[in-house]
Amino acid sequence: MNKLLIVGTVAFDAIETPFGKTDKILGGAATYIGLSASFFNLQSAIVSVVGDDFPQEHLDLLTSRNIDISGIEIVKGGKTFFWSGLYHNDLNSRDTLVTELNVLADFQPKVPQNYKDADVVMLGNLHPLVQSSVLDQLEKKPKLVVLDTMNFWMDCALPELLDVIKRVDVITINDEEARQLSGEYSLVKAAAKIQDMGPKYVVIKKGEHGALLFHNREVFFAPALPLEDVFDPTGAGDTFAGGFSGFIAQSENISFNNLKNAIIYGSNLASFCVEKFGTERMETLSKAEVAIRLQQFKSLTQFDIEI
Repeated sequence: MNKLLIVGTVAFDAIETPFGKTDKILGGAATYIGLSASFFNLQSAIVSVVGDDFPQEHLDLLTSRNIDISGIEIVKGGKTFFWSGLYHNDLNSRDTLVTELNVLADFQPKVPQNYKDADVVMLGNLHPLVQSSVLDQLEKKPKLVVLDTMNFWMDCALPELLDVIKRVDVITINDEEARQLSGEYSLVKAAAKIQDMGPKYVVIKKGEHGALLFHNREVFFAPALPLEDVFDPTGAGDTFAGGFSGFIAQSENISFNNLKNAIIYGSNLASFCVEKFGTERMETLSKAEVAIRLQQFKSLTQFDIEI
């Protein structure tokens, strides 16, 4: 089986949406990426850090999905990264209420020896220096490196972010971040400028409005599935990234046409994530449910037209 190396936060979240609120629950980019990627036939490992306040049951959940957690450092006496957020009525905007870096502040990633030859690397949203450090530890060039980032790093670590962007094949960001990074309002122009920075492929996520894939002058658009219930958007982008990178790692086909399929698989899995708070829906999701909804995606976009 091919290997997927996942780098990102394993954390606690406290979330409030118009539909309710939670106390501290399992969260973190790497958690969502790992749970999503576990629906594919591959070996995966997470590189992250937690404090000794992190429950064993959460680690057991990851191992039950055949995720290698030997790269998750547990700091004795340390506290796990914590984020708290309040979503507005449209669920597209949110306020960050609390961010406690805790053990993440001094995180030095250590890639497990048997993943230094990973086929696909998924660099979840973290400081660009941490992302670069992971690439430095690899012993052979991966078939694909995917980078997720956000406007926070564009504001406070832009030179370091630009350095790591030069080293990746795919970047995934939302439309607002694409505009900030490129200085262009048009997403077509923004994607072209970002490709000039290094990545061959640019994925621009538009939340409930789907996702765009750019490669040279080729463009692909994947819609988001209209859902009856959206409770919590937290982790949807990371779940998308896990489905995207997991599908590519399983299929071994790195072509524009296959990346289109990866976008659909990622969107499909993300559509489940938002149906309940935190990781709850991803923990109970079955492969049969994934397959049924994938057919819905196909029906949503398939049509015959005479030209």
